[in-house]
Amino acid sequence: MKVNLTQVQKLREITGCGIGDCKKALEEVDGDFDKALEKLKSHGVEIAEKKSQRTTACGLIESYIHTNNKVGVLLEINCETDFVARNSEFKALAHDIALQIASMEPKNIDELLQQTFIKNPEMTIEKLIIEKIAKFGENIKVKRFVRYELGE
Repeated sequence: MKVNLTQVQKLREITGCGIGDCKKALEEVDGDFDKALEKLKSHGVEIAEKKSQRTTACGLIESYIHTNNKVGVLLEINCETDFVARNSEFKALAHDIALQIASMEPKNIDELLQQTFIKNPEMTIEKLIIEKIAKFGENIKVKRFVRYELGE
């Protein structure tokens, strides 16, 4: 079956997967966009599972200070290479997670990963990270964080 280029582009925008993967997913489900989307999401989980044991020795420290200057977060998030660590989308992920920590006050990493993402209530932080693992092709882990609040 010949797939629609517009659908391939839309799938790529939503999932961040490669054009070839999007095209293949659409072909496998006879052009059904929703089924292709689910297929790519489950593929992302498979990729994340395969990469979960890989060493994450690179990454960055993200800081976030809330506009009222009364809440601050330091976050260490790791990946496998400096190439990904310098990527603007990886930096945006780190910022979003720091913002999540500032607003939702998780007590530990496990609690953070299970929280609903404040920017997308249909997703958890863990699912957000899995999507990025699939997109970058590297393992990503939240190593540690600390949240400060004035007067604590």
